Amino acid sequence: TPFDLTAVDFLEEHKIEFYKIASFEVVDIPLIRKVAKTGKPVVMSCGMASEEEIKEAVDAIKAEGNENIFLLKCCSAYPADYSNMNLCMIPNMKEKFQVHVGLSDHSAGSLACVMAVAMGACVIEKHICISREDKTVDSDFSMDKDEFAQMVKDVRNAERSRGKISYGPSEDEMQSYAHRRSLFVTKDISKGERFTKENIKSIRPACGLHTRYYDTLLEN
Repeated sequence: TPFDLTAVDFLEEHKIEFYKIASFEVVDIPLIRKVAKTGKPVVMSCGMASEEEIKEAVDAIKAEGNENIFLLKCCSAYPADYSNMNLCMIPNMKEKFQVHVGLSDHSAGSLACVMAVAMGACVIEKHICISREDKTVDSDFSMDKDEFAQMVKDVRNAERSRGKISYGPSEDEMQSYAHRRSLFVTKDISKGERFTKENIKSIRPACGLHTRYYDTLLEN
């Protein structure tokens, strides 16, 4: 994360793989342009930024021929309160700016991260500390290594749970089909006897007549 132009030169010497633009620098267009010129992915936090400021920053990156942009929804409060997270903006930002969107999370715990992934976030940024006992400026909303590991598991499960748009049974649900209901004659009936509510029922298993025919049977 560079905070001035010379920092970009310094980081380039170390052959970093991507750049992070902090929320406070989202309005530093010269810095953003220099980062974009490296051609490396740009991950940009958008805390405090207006729609116009985000667009200006994104346009500045694209103007340098760099399309590899990741915006992070962010609440620049430390720690951030859940009521100010506004995670519903994640799909809106994806549609509005046509780039990848993730979350820079300063809230306590992993709830916001899991919810963000469920809403389409593809990047999660979270502070980590060696120990909560070491009090630092961000220790109150950071995670220790065990908490971070659990967050990763929860995020991956949330990612898997999003799945795909698919109506009908999944492969695992096929075995449950037999437990659906269908129509059966439940009492002995004579030839020519009418079907009634007393001699036909909607019961398990599902290998009888479809329940859509219930009223039709009673009418005949």
